[in-house]
Formats: sequence, structure tokens, C-alpha cells
Amino acid sequence: EVQLQASGGGLVHAGGSLTLSCTVSGVTFDEYAIAWFRQAPGKEREGVSCVSHSGVSTYYARSAKGRFTISRDSAKNTVYLEMSSVEPEDTAIYYCASDAGVLGRGCSKFPEHVGMNNWGKGTQVTVSS
Repeated sequence: EVQLQASGGGLVHAGGSLTLSCTVSGVTFDEYAIAWFRQAPGKEREGVSCVSHSGVSTYYARSAKGRFTISRDSAKNTVYLEMSSVEPEDTAIYYCASDAGVLGRGCSKFPEHVGMNNWGKGTQVTVSS
């Protein structure tokens, strides 16, 4: 059973940086594509970034491109989302999710959440102006 744990959220000033971590357990890490999503109060959940199971391919929402970087560390079973030049509009609960592994769709449906079968609890990011 896939278990995902997001961490690293907090309060940051606009223009600052923050790194989120998503630790994966219970499965073979390298078989799973991992994505970050976020949901702000009163808004729909939106895809932020996705990394393929191999780490070779990465995908970003338009809002994240150029400011956020997704990466994965197989030795630590962890996916990171490095956020820089953050804006108040980045304030949201951030969730990490995985596909179904070897039978999964990878990031093919990103930024939609279709195909992301497993979700962790979120971590709150608040950007002050």
C-alpha cells in the first residue's frame, strides 16, 4: 500500500523560498510517478508539478514554471518541491500524490488529477505579502 507524507509547509514572506518534501513508503519508490497539487480556500484543486517514475521527465503548471523545481531522491524515497519567488497566490494546502506504479499513467494526465490514485495528507503553505 502506497503511503505518502507531505511536509515542509509553513509561513514565508513573498519573494522567499520554501522546500516541500513528500516521503513515500510501502512500495518500490522508483515505480511511481509523483505529483504535487494544491488547493486554496474556495478554489479547486490544481496540479502544480509532476515527476516521472524515473525522474527523467518533469512537468509544471504555468503558475509554477520558472519558480518551482520538482526532484526526487531514490535513496531517501522522497520527492521535493523547491519553491522560490513565492507569491501570496501560492498560499494553499499542498498535497503529493502518486500514480498506480507499473500499471499507472505516470504524468500523462497532468495537470489533471486523473490517474493519481494515492494521496497523502497535505501541508499548509502560507505566503504573506
